[in-house]
Amino acid sequence: MAETLYSLDKDIFYFLNHSIQNSVLDVIMPFLTRTDTLHFRIFYVLLWLALVIKGGKTGRIVAILLLPLILVSDQLSSSVIKSLVGRLRPCFTLPDVKLLVPCGSGLSFPSSHAVNNFAAATLFSYYYRRWTWAFVTYASLVALSRPYVGVHYPSDILGGAAIGIAVCSAVIFLWLRLEAYLKLRHEKKEPAISP
Repeated sequence: MAETLYSLDKDIFYFLNHSIQNSVLDVIMPFLTRTDTLHFRIFYVLLWLALVIKGGKTGRIVAILLLPLILVSDQLSSSVIKSLVGRLRPCFTLPDVKLLVPCGSGLSFPSSHAVNNFAAATLFSYYYRRWTWAFVTYASLVALSRPYVGVHYPSDILGGAAIGIAVCSAVIFLWLRLEAYLKLRHEKKEPAISP
């Protein structure tokens, strides 16, 4: 069973890494996959500031929750799960990988790009539901860029997406519990208004 799943994983990887490659995607996918570059960092900082300054109460909640969410999701995937699984990237193990970015020294499962982007997409989708399609599309394109450029298996991005959604769901759940607790505490402190 495990061998069959690995074979399917490789087949889908080669489809994404070889069969659909073209000159347009060869420019777009490496651009999407390099989310740690200066232009992406500037975009993320400006987005965060816009949430705080212009986003109202909802924007400030999202901005506040983004900080622990990305910290937890990134450390869980990069420092804990990758070490436990110990899977090497396809650019180290498979022949004929079309590598469009450096392979990196990290391990393969899960894709931290998928974990972090799906965690953020889930958070944004919870608070801005009408834009869910845009958040999920962006996270999916970043995730798909990883096997396209040769650095992750498809199962790495599927597992990463599931982990990101789970981590965000836990963060939202804890936040809602904290909000309810603080509201109840605040109501108990308010003096009763006599008729």
